[in-house]
Amino acid sequence: MLISEILRRMADRRPRLAFRPTSRVVNSAAMNATFDPTQPLAAAPEPWDSTSQPSPRDGPPYHLTEMIAAEPDLAVRILERLADPQGPAGRLAGEVGQAASNGSPIVVTGCGTSEHAAQGVVEILREALRGAGLPAGPGTILAAQALELALDPPTAGLVIGISHEGASAATNRALAAAAAGGARTALITASGGSPGAQLVETVVETVELDHSWCHTIGYVSPLVAAAAVGAHLASRPLDPGEVRALLASGSRDEPGAEAIAARLADSRTILAVGSGADRPAARELVLKIEEAAWVPSAMRDLETFLHGHLPATDASTGLVLILTDREGRIDRVARARQALAATAIIGVRAAAILARDLDGELPPELTPAGRLLVDEAPSLPSPVAALLGTATPLQLLTERISRARGTNPDPIRRDDPVYRAAADATE
Repeated sequence: MLISEILRRMADRRPRLAFRPTSRVVNSAAMNATFDPTQPLAAAPEPWDSTSQPSPRDGPPYHLTEMIAAEPDLAVRILERLADPQGPAGRLAGEVGQAASNGSPIVVTGCGTSEHAAQGVVEILREALRGAGLPAGPGTILAAQALELALDPPTAGLVIGISHEGASAATNRALAAAAAGGARTALITASGGSPGAQLVETVVETVELDHSWCHTIGYVSPLVAAAAVGAHLASRPLDPGEVRALLASGSRDEPGAEAIAARLADSRTILAVGSGADRPAARELVLKIEEAAWVPSAMRDLETFLHGHLPATDASTGLVLILTDREGRIDRVARARQALAATAIIGVRAAAILARDLDGELPPELTPAGRLLVDEAPSLPSPVAALLGTATPLQLLTERISRARGTNPDPIRRDDPVYRAAADATE
């Protein structure tokens, strides 16, 4: 099929992603009282349609609050759905393994939250390839931004799209271009009925939809699905109970998150710093803070941060170091200690999301704004433990910064006519 025909069909199915008020406003007090985080979230409607603006709430708990609480049990359900080695996750594992064996490129792509999830998926699958004894270098598997991939698609190998609703125009364009060029294609998404799912050969469904437009389920779901694919690829079972416990532990320290939020909420800008498998989490934290709390934020790789960026920081700068990756930890900790020492001299409001074992290795005075601790989960593959371990803490911190600033995170400011118009302009 010609790429023009693929794109025409994709355009015919393109959802209306601009702001549109929900036709049914649910009483927030009643909904708050009845929400059960252990129960499945709604799936996409059939026939497929894009989500409406989240129902308005005057204050917490927001939809975002509930989505964070829902993630531990959601992860168990996703892993159970994808446990069959003959099912979609097993088939995608086979395609990943085949591409690596043939020396063909594997590219994972997405936009926004899904782009950060795609970067995390690369970390998870790279480790699984190594576990299977297959090639796993940067030339084998890499992440690519969707627009850039659409403009320069591969002509062979495997392209895996990440899209929560399956409706991101740039991601779907990249998948269409890759298919037209001769690459195999797959999509990790909530719905097999979505526009993106119609463009690919393999669909891994996560089924349940985010209730907030400040996507958290949209970040965790593809990471859990990738963990399932990696488990099939490396022939290494994954315990859903351990994944659940890790996600649940990350959102327990509400007082700690509130204390950090109080220090960061009026920052001029907030920096998120990470290295290794913690880089996707740092990027996702930046996006969440900007969407939910409207504070200008930026991600810096740990080493990059120390090469020219310090002069732009001062006592009005907030910083969150994310440090949980077990790989190369000695070197990462040493460099992180130097980075925090430098920011302490300047007076930066530094906080951290740390692996619990590192709490004693970094003096508390280096993180004057506080720290959240992440369980180690040594039985899980290192990138799975890092990415899932940091997911709920970064989301909880975002939600508390939003509370401290008095913003509603759910509509990502599209309830304001100016920002609604700005969103419409991107369509």
